[in-house]
Amino acid sequence: MIHFDNVSKKYGEDALVLDSIDFVVRPSEFLSIVGHSGAGKTTLLKMLLAQEKPTEGAVLLEDININSLRKNDLNKLRRRMGTVFQDFKLLPDKTVFENISFAMEAAGKTDEEIESDVPYVLELVGLNEKAWRFPGQLSGGEKQRVAIARAIVNQPDVLIADEPTGNLDPLHTYDIVQILKKINNLGTTVLLTTHNKGVIDSLEKRVITMEKGKIIRDDAEGKYVL
Repeated sequence: MIHFDNVSKKYGEDALVLDSIDFVVRPSEFLSIVGHSGAGKTTLLKMLLAQEKPTEGAVLLEDININSLRKNDLNKLRRRMGTVFQDFKLLPDKTVFENISFAMEAAGKTDEEIESDVPYVLELVGLNEKAWRFPGQLSGGEKQRVAIARAIVNQPDVLIADEPTGNLDPLHTYDIVQILKKINNLGTTVLLTTHNKGVIDSLEKRVITMEKGKIIRDDAEGKYVL
């Protein structure tokens, strides 16, 4: 369970980025967070990853105050969260297989685990036939699928997807949304931020709408209303 407990964030005296944010994300839930640019969505995700600290309040994962953790404990907690971004962040000189296995190596996984788990996640995202291609040989949608495979290969409890379809055409956007739904159905909590109205309306999942650092709507089966 994730709990943003009355979280506010200020930069200086006047720049209030988040204002008394309070909500809970249940295990295995799919939550979309929407809002115009500058609404505070990305700052919210950075709080969960402890890349930003609240000025007031606390961010909790299973009753653990993320910002109270020491560096080693924080690194362990971050391994429970996979992240996907709009710009893929793939290593251009490594193949698809190597990009994914690199994440496993960084987590201390064995060669046997890598040989077993990388093909599994490639199958999950529909790229098993492109394991030995380089990012430059892939379409934008395929690159994002590699990024998703890399994010979930260590079996995180939470997948954070920050505008993952922002650079994609409608067909590839649809493919990515279907993969995120599949991952959620397997038990992973998914937090998605997006500007894409079609994505939100097709999901029929919970939607939190933000405006000027505040939550203005929280709908169990929401639509994109802005």
